[in-house]
Order: sequence, then C-alpha cells, then structure tokens
Amino acid sequence: MSTRPRFARSRSGSPLASVAHTWRALRHRNFKLFFFGQSTSLIGTWMTRLATAWLVYQLTHSALLLGVVSFSGQIVSFMLGPFAAVWVERLERRRLLVCTQACAALQSLALAVLTLAHVITLGEIIALMVFQGLINAFDMPGRQSFLVQMVDDRADLANAIAINSSMVNAARLVGPAIGGLIIAAFGEGWCFLIDGVSYFAVIASLLVMRLRPLSGRGRVQAGLLEELHEGWDYVRRCRPIRTVLLLLALTCLMGWPYSVLLPVFAGKVLHGDAHTLGWLTAAAGAGAFCSALALAMRKSIRGLTRTLQAAVVILGVGLILFGLSRTLWLSLALMLLVGFGLIQAAAVTNTIVQSLVPDDKRARVMGYYTMAFFGAAPFGSLMAGALAQRIGAPDTVMLTGAFCLVGAAWFTLQLPKIRPEMRASYRERELSAAAAVAEEAGEAAA
Repeated sequence: MSTRPRFARSRSGSPLASVAHTWRALRHRNFKLFFFGQSTSLIGTWMTRLATAWLVYQLTHSALLLGVVSFSGQIVSFMLGPFAAVWVERLERRRLLVCTQACAALQSLALAVLTLAHVITLGEIIALMVFQGLINAFDMPGRQSFLVQMVDDRADLANAIAINSSMVNAARLVGPAIGGLIIAAFGEGWCFLIDGVSYFAVIASLLVMRLRPLSGRGRVQAGLLEELHEGWDYVRRCRPIRTVLLLLALTCLMGWPYSVLLPVFAGKVLHGDAHTLGWLTAAAGAGAFCSALALAMRKSIRGLTRTLQAAVVILGVGLILFGLSRTLWLSLALMLLVGFGLIQAAAVTNTIVQSLVPDDKRARVMGYYTMAFFGAAPFGSLMAGALAQRIGAPDTVMLTGAFCLVGAAWFTLQLPKIRPEMRASYRERELSAAAAVAEEAGEAAA
C-alpha cells in the first residue's frame, strides 16, 4: 500500500484542513462577493487616509491641525452613532450600504477634483471629512450587522468577522505602500481619484447578492428614543459587553492617535518623506493583518478575553518603545506590534459583542461599538495633536502607551466578574439554537 499523502481528502489537523478552516466563511456566496468587492475598495480607502494626512501636513506643518482634521470626521460618527444604529435597525441593510458606498465615492471624487485642480484648502478638507464621518455613522453598524445576513451558518459568524478584519488590514498593508509611491510620483489627488473609482467594486458586489430576509424584521417598531433607550439599557446591564466596550473606548482614545502623528514621525523624527510615512503605515497594517489571520485561525471563541487583555498590553508596550525609537527599521518593527495590538483589541471586542448580542438588538449595540471605536478616537486625536505641539510627538505616544497598560490592568481585575456571565449567555444561546433546530425539523416533518 502506498504511503504517499493524499491531499484530496483533508483530515482534521492536516495543513489543508487548517487552511480550509481559516477561510471557511468564504464558502458562503454572498460573503465571498462582499470579500472581493470590499477588498478592492478598502485599498483605495487606505490610500486616501494616507494622502489626506500627508496633504494636511504639507499644507500646515502642524501636529495640532492634523489632530483637528481627524477630530472633525470622527466626532460626527461619535455623536450620531447610536441614533444612526436605530435607523439601521429599520432599514434594509443592502440598500443602506449601497447608498453609503455611493456617498463615500462622491466624497473621494470631490477631494480628487479639488486637489488635482490645486485649489483645495484646509476648510474644504475638514468639510469633506465631516461628510465622511456622517457616512461612517450609518455605514459601520450597517456593515457589521449585515454580516449575519451574508453568512448562512451562524457557526461561521466569528470566522466571518475575523476574515472581514483581515480584509481591512490587508488593504491597510497594501494601500499605504501604493499610496506613498503614487504621492511621490503624481501627487495626492490621484490617490483620491483611485479611491473614488474603487467604491464601484463593492457596490457591484452588493447588487448581485441573493439574500434571505432577516428574521425579526416584521416586529412592531417603537419610537426612535424608545429603541435608543432599549439598546443603551441592554449595553448598560450586560456586564461583559459594557466592560469590553469601555476597554475598547480607552484603547481607541489612547492607542489610535499615534496614526495622526505619523506624518510628524516620518518628517521630523525619522527625517523622511511620503515614502517613509507609507512604510510606517504599511508596517502597522502588516501587524494588523497578522492579527486578523490569527483570529481567523481560531477554532472557537474560547479564550477571547485573555486575547483581548494581551492585545492591549502589546499595544501599550509597542507605543512606548516606538516613542523612544529614532531608527527607521526599529520603528517599522514596532509599528508591527502596534498594528497587531490595536486591531486585535478591536476585532476581538467585535467578536465578543457579536457572539453575545441577540439579533433584534444587533445594529443598535453595534452602534455603541461604533461609538467606542470611532467616538473615542477623535478626542484622542485632538488631545494627541495638542500634546505633541507642547511636549513633542515621541513623548505624547509614550504617554498614551502607558495609559493603555493601565487599561489592561483594569480589565484584568474585571475578568473574574464577566466570565461567568459570558459562559451563562453562551449556554443559553446554544439551548435556544437547539430548540430552533428542533422546531424547524418538526415543521418540516409536518
């Protein structure tokens, strides 16, 4: 008998089975369409983020104004997030996402026209960033709650979240690297133009999906404020969700603002140019991509709280050491750690929240996730810009890293309180799923 390995029949534990398990959510047609369409669009999005930061720095040479521009877009998502999430519950998700992607395309194309015509001003950049913040307030809870419609098997939902994160961060790796080259060769306007065109890929993927109606859409809807209060009441009373969202808010408040200061590090600390900024951003994206792949390879949601704890520690240590570095290669290596820790924290929080929240409250609770993710960041950006103006970018980044470590210590103290509640919730969810399967089987037999 031949002892040659048979790759056609993958067994549990084999490399082929491991790869198939890592990407199992892509077996769902709708999610596969979304994956390829969104991947194309996100590369353009990260090119625009890099080009916007570099354009503002070239126009102003001010760390404070870098923070102001970032604040102007993110504060809108923070203010409107919960209200937008209530509206998302009432709307058909695919139609909503087509509208948000079309509006985002218009925003990028407007940036492209103004920049290529050499008439763009700081005020126009801020106005367009505010418009993008308005779009994100509806787009992010809509996109996150739409995942459950694209994945037919709920067992693959956590994997879909991880793959979605890997998609974002693969683009975060590729987009800035391409963007740095395009800025150096042709200018920032071409990055905006490419981004505007790239949105049509995700719009096309949404339009060709075949979706089943989401269960529970026929329920009687209460008033806007009543639904908003119901979502807030759920977040407030559910200790695990409340705790992880508070940690995410602190992490984004203190951990995210480093990205606002990267043009200062590229230009003043490391004495580089747009290429240097592109490499720093791409290095953070590489770390974030590795983080998302690590989550996609997980076989269950067990141990996610420890993973979240470790991610925030890695982020804090990486930021402190990055603030001390004056060498490009070391700074690039530390950006890997920072990107890994930040996105690991955000993606694990997303997975924990999505695994705990019921379907009829998903969009509203994801609105509070958006509030924690996007909402804390604008205040952190403004704070980082002001601090960097006074004490310098390196000291600012080290200070924010220290606060991340404080947050990790606080979360460690909360773990014994939230774990029993999480286990009870998962057991209840399993019993409910078993009852639903039995009911469907009974109806089919009848």
